[in-house]
Amino acid sequence: MIDVLNNLLSLTTENEVVEFKEAKNQYDKDKLGRYFSALSNEANLKGKPNAWLVLGVKNDKSVAGTSINDHQINEYKAEMANHTSPKLSFADVHKVNYQGFNVLLFEIPAAPQGIPVSWKGHRYGRDGESLGGLNDYELKKIQSQTQYADWSAQIIEHASLDDLSLKAISMAKKQFAEKNTKLREEIPTWDNATFLNKAKVCINGKITNTAILLLGKPESEHYISPATAKISWILKDRDNIEKDYEHFTCPLLLEVQNVKAKIRNLKYRYIKDGTLFPDEVDQYDPYIVREALNNCIAHQDYTLGGKINVVEHEDGKLTFVNSGTFIPESIEKVIEADAPETNYRNPFLANAMVNLNMIDTIGSGIKKMFIIQKNKYFPLPDYDFSNEKITVKITGKVVDVNYARKLAELKELSLQEIMLLDKVAKSKSITKDEVRQLKSKKLIEGRKPNYHISSSVANVTGEKAKYIKQRGIDDAYCQKIILDYLSKFKAGRKSDFEKILLDKLPDVLDIEQKKNKVKNNLQTLRKQGKIVPDGKVWKMSKPK
Repeated sequence: MIDVLNNLLSLTTENEVVEFKEAKNQYDKDKLGRYFSALSNEANLKGKPNAWLVLGVKNDKSVAGTSINDHQINEYKAEMANHTSPKLSFADVHKVNYQGFNVLLFEIPAAPQGIPVSWKGHRYGRDGESLGGLNDYELKKIQSQTQYADWSAQIIEHASLDDLSLKAISMAKKQFAEKNTKLREEIPTWDNATFLNKAKVCINGKITNTAILLLGKPESEHYISPATAKISWILKDRDNIEKDYEHFTCPLLLEVQNVKAKIRNLKYRYIKDGTLFPDEVDQYDPYIVREALNNCIAHQDYTLGGKINVVEHEDGKLTFVNSGTFIPESIEKVIEADAPETNYRNPFLANAMVNLNMIDTIGSGIKKMFIIQKNKYFPLPDYDFSNEKITVKITGKVVDVNYARKLAELKELSLQEIMLLDKVAKSKSITKDEVRQLKSKKLIEGRKPNYHISSSVANVTGEKAKYIKQRGIDDAYCQKIILDYLSKFKAGRKSDFEKILLDKLPDVLDIEQKKNKVKNNLQTLRKQGKIVPDGKVWKMSKPK
């Protein structure tokens, strides 16, 4: 180990897989965990079997020694095992007496193939000597490694069939029989171990992370720590204040029904108008609730240690949140392909859920959610992929009855076009190609980024007043108002013109954009020689 230390000290500088710390008496456990995650991930990316954290050596490579003892080392090991995911600790901690000083070499194993190592739910990396979050390129590089290690397929050596719920296994058999009708007579002859192997929940009789998630007893959840099997249902009022909540854990095969039962699926009543609308429908279609919730379970990134949240809002919105990045390129690509995904975050778990009739893998689930909302004239599902979370918001009401009623009459619109119009209505950004597509059919107007529904659509949908308000007054009329004001009152401040014009400018502009528009029109009139500044006020130009 002295040779190893000499080699490390001979490096010109620290690099992505070597870190020196003085640590005379102790080292902060949280910092240690962040370095563990970063060095482990970088060792994987550099193709190294391990990385090194050396305590007792200063940044300038001078050896100072450390008095950290065996008790502290054991605490560090336990802390790493408790808060890393997948659960790892030091391969070894080597004690070296070097030049009369005690030096500790912490040997950190490389992250497993396909699975980046996180510390307390965050993945860290290195850029030279700098510590920070693992960047997107490095994250995808690890996740795409060919020898992909599926977290959901990992075997829990100390768990047994006794850690699974008999009630959940019984339900699993019923679901498996419903999915595999040809095996209905044979299934009752299998013992539990045989059934779980055939349903691909266990592997050769051994308990997997998937088995604990779907069928484990509540007290068995600790086997998958720091991952969790928790789903939280939260009810919020119209002011976004929490009114009620409940937490659910494994066996998720049974608990998903209890989560769905908590959602108050009220009846939504339409205003009768011919035959376009039914008299009443469920606020949240049962298929959408089932699909969204089971997708959260199947695609959750369990290595981040987060839980699934189902947030119900009293104003008619339902939000599902799970941890992890969205593996497909975009929702639009998923709907356009209308085919099974080629990559899954948890392939073993997803396959088990298919076998237990919880989900399907024909790739049409998300598209069906959009079609159901479209056919009810409700806003389309909203997806957000920021902050390493997947958030799906379902709206259980018609936001504008007249708009929905009339838009339904535009039968020639495709689902893709309705999705784009839905984005425009929600003030979301759209690409140049999408703008070109909508403008070619005269469905939208305006300039980037302030597009709005076009006059032709507004005419059909009965939204003429809303259209005019969105479009606002044009520059010529804005300038006319300024000139009329100065003609009558002789002088005016910019704030005077803002009071007159701000509420007449397009609704798609925010307050700062509206103020800039007023300022730009004043400057235009100045350049035309029609008005001049006089201190803090504007006046009409004197005739030459």
